[in-house]
Amino acid sequence: MTGKPEKLFKIGELMERSGLSRQTLHNYTMLGLIRPKRRTPSGHRLYPEQVFETLERIKKLRRSHTLLEIQEKLSG
Repeated sequence: MTGKPEKLFKIGELMERSGLSRQTLHNYTMLGLIRPKRRTPSGHRLYPEQVFETLERIKKLRRSHTLLEIQEKLSG
């Protein structure tokens, strides 16, 4: 299947579109709640577009769950 290459997003774009802080996104990455698809040659994390759906789900779950509970829900 040929098509456009997948759009990947840097952390600044995630911050802008999600309204979350750099630190929050970094924490989510370190906990494995979101995962970069790959890194640039300079080491910047690049996230797939699906990450925005995951971030919305996390935002909703944060109202009534801890990050550890969310981690369990997303991994299971």
